[in-house]
Amino acid sequence: MSSITTLARPYAKAAFALAREQSALARWEEMLASTAAIVANDEVADLLENPEVRDAEAVRMITDAASELLGGALDGTFTGYLTVLADNGRLALLPAITELFADLRADAEKRLRVRVVSAVALDDDQSARLREALARRYEREIELENNIDPGVIGGAVIYAGDEVIDGSLRGRLQKLSGSLVR
Repeated sequence: MSSITTLARPYAKAAFALAREQSALARWEEMLASTAAIVANDEVADLLENPEVRDAEAVRMITDAASELLGGALDGTFTGYLTVLADNGRLALLPAITELFADLRADAEKRLRVRVVSAVALDDDQSARLREALARRYEREIELENNIDPGVIGGAVIYAGDEVIDGSLRGRLQKLSGSLVR
C-alpha cells in the first residue's frame, strides 16, 4: 500500500494545486471521488489494463460515466488532469489520489478526520465532549467517525491523523501483560 501512496502523492498534490487555483476544492474532491469509484469497478479496471484500449478512450469512458454520476460535464482542467494520469498509466491510482486529496483539503481547511473505535456506540454527549477535547488538542475542526469493535472491551482507540491514542481496556491489558513478562 505504501508504494501506491508514494506513486499517488505527487498526483494528489498536483490536483490539489489545480483545485486551489480554481477555488474549487469541494468540486475537485467530488470529481475525484466519482472517477475513483468508476476506476475501482472490476470491469473498468480490466479495461484499463487492456493494451488495446487507448488512453483517450479510457479518459472519455471515465469522463462520460462521471458526468452521468455528477449530473453534468466535468471541468476541462479536470479532464486534462485525467489525460495526464492516463498518459502516465496512473488512472488506477485515482482511489489513492482521492484519499490523499481529501487529507490535503482537510488540512488546508483546518479539519481533522478522527476515527474512534469503541466497544459500544458513543452517545451524542460523549461524541460532543470528545469532539470538543480533540478540537482543543489539535486546533482543528473535528470530523468524528465512530466504529464499533466489541474486542476493545472498554474505553476507545482514537485514530487522529498519524496519531493513535489507545485508551482501550484491551490496550491497557496488553501493556500490563507486556510489563509482567519482562
